[in-house]
Amino acid sequence: MAPFNLTAPFEPTGDQPEAIAALMQGLAAGLPFQTLLGVTGSGKTFTSANVIAQYGKPALILSHNKTLAAQLYEELRRFFPDNAVQYFVSYYDYYQPEAYIPQSDTYIQKDASTNEELDRLRHATVQALLTRNDVIVVASVSAIYGIGSPENYKALAVSLARGATLSLRGLVEQLIDLQYDRNDTDPVPGSFRIRGNEVVIVPPTGTGSVIVRIAENRITDMLERGVGLTDPEKPIAKTTIFPGRFWVSPEEQIEPALVLIEHELEERLHELTAQGKLLEADRLGQRARADIALMRETGMCHGIENYSRHLDGREPGTPPFTLVDYFNHTYGKDEWLLVVDESHQTLPQVRGMVRGDNARKDVLIEHGFRLPSAKDNRPLTFEEFFDRIGPTIFQSATPANFELEISQRIANSESPVAPKGSGSSESYSPSAIRHQPRILKGFVEQLVRPTGLLDPTIEVRHTEGQLPYLVEQIEARITKGQRVLITTLTKRLAEELTAWLRDHDIKVEYLHSDVKTLERPEILHKLRSGEVDVVVGINLLREGLDLPEVSLIGILDADQEGFLRDETSLVQVMGRAARHTEGHVILFADRMTKSMRRAIEETTRRREHQAAYNRAHGITPVGTVRSMEQPSLVGQRKPENLDATTMNPQAVKELRRAMKKAAENLDFEKAARIRDALKKLSRE
Repeated sequence: MAPFNLTAPFEPTGDQPEAIAALMQGLAAGLPFQTLLGVTGSGKTFTSANVIAQYGKPALILSHNKTLAAQLYEELRRFFPDNAVQYFVSYYDYYQPEAYIPQSDTYIQKDASTNEELDRLRHATVQALLTRNDVIVVASVSAIYGIGSPENYKALAVSLARGATLSLRGLVEQLIDLQYDRNDTDPVPGSFRIRGNEVVIVPPTGTGSVIVRIAENRITDMLERGVGLTDPEKPIAKTTIFPGRFWVSPEEQIEPALVLIEHELEERLHELTAQGKLLEADRLGQRARADIALMRETGMCHGIENYSRHLDGREPGTPPFTLVDYFNHTYGKDEWLLVVDESHQTLPQVRGMVRGDNARKDVLIEHGFRLPSAKDNRPLTFEEFFDRIGPTIFQSATPANFELEISQRIANSESPVAPKGSGSSESYSPSAIRHQPRILKGFVEQLVRPTGLLDPTIEVRHTEGQLPYLVEQIEARITKGQRVLITTLTKRLAEELTAWLRDHDIKVEYLHSDVKTLERPEILHKLRSGEVDVVVGINLLREGLDLPEVSLIGILDADQEGFLRDETSLVQVMGRAARHTEGHVILFADRMTKSMRRAIEETTRRREHQAAYNRAHGITPVGTVRSMEQPSLVGQRKPENLDATTMNPQAVKELRRAMKKAAENLDFEKAARIRDALKKLSRE
């Protein structure tokens, strides 16, 4: 077992110890799937961290978006400072996939802007997986997309040792084969520089550089240096240089792969010609032959991933190699743990990714833009994903039917059945099993918050006279120094309600997708600081929004069944008021829908359980206190000082880069702070 050293200034409290014990019991019993129903603010991440530490095996935490993944990454880095906590998400800041629209004869070439920092972290992740056994990876659904064979990536790595026989030319040739670029002026990750008999190699992880000195065809010295200009150089005896890019193949595999590509091309050209599609055949022939020539000469081409089936040596229809395969390649399928965070959101993403990809590729293939084998460069299907994972914990405040059904079915079955892609993804009402024990095999509840806070009280109010009543309730909260969130179904209603509340002398702002990116965190900051008392929003007020000053939530049109008013959405929105001791939710509706009833029953059940626990243990609820400062998220350089009076031109450049990357990674509050520092500098 790997030494995972959990470091935290607190111990598990509330029902965290029971949840941890139950999950560990399930893992020890060999349960393949378990579900942790943890209410908002109950410390699900800390519970998972304790399970990882006790289980002692590498772990993959799967999240449904970059922002939440980054927050999990920051938390786990603090919990495990001595272990390899890694971050793996899509490295595209902007991505327009290749596509063709036959109706208008419009070809859209692939266009993408990559984030060097995120690419660096992706390489750091796979290298950690290939070399260590104490790895925790926080990833988005990018984990189910192809990144090339782990065997090839590892086999191509070059081992260097002081005293080994190697010429300068030989080292350079090896680096070029590994897809490193020569850059003698400003080496960046995945490049090298030559000065005399010295080669400076900057690995794609970007964590430092390796200096190799060669004399008389022998490595005479090797040094390691950090990323800082003043970092000292440390002598090292040996090191391993991994490939500079993904999608690399050994030289002996490239030519056979190109032969297979040429064979497929000839077959496809014959098919198109026989169908009378001469334009498509000519187009495909020119494009594919140009790619083949480039790969034969350099080992790379634009869109090389579309030929990955041949380069990986896979059979037609077989899935690509993904991050999951790196786990299985190093540890074995049953020797690592998968935690699916916010599973009610993440699993539908996993299920749906391949469908859109296939539809787009079918059109490209039909019209001669790609070979049929391009379809094998795709995300994993739902079934393929489940076929590759081992012990799994789903965690969510509102787990869906699929997670709970598979956890229960597998837990009570002697011969587990693999899940099917058609499994239900509808919201689940835990009230269906409310009379069963709170901790079950395959299903674990974590309802008690360490702070003792209860789920909010709920009130259903008729829509007649709703606005005057809403104003009355808002004013009562304002007098107590508390804040209010109001959710609507449309942007127009959010804006009109905001204007109406302003007419009643209420400090209010609206927040929806049309609000500029960098203005959103400013609005939330104003709400927390008291400059604004009310924010009116739509779907932005759900998972991941932590506003402890909010004590009242008003939900307009609560009886309009749909995505924004189903049980899962209602429970999630209600949870935004669970960070305040006076949390209260008002549902404005003219009828009681099934979703409303289930959401109210479930929230009430949780509140009763929490209150009983507090009474039994003499706990007085304490409101959540959170700093106005946000932790820095990954994918950006972190300026040490935002005081504009101390800035020099290089620092200004770094700040601008950090601001852009903060916005790209959805850390808008930090981006806004950096922007303000730059404005101050500009004025001075």
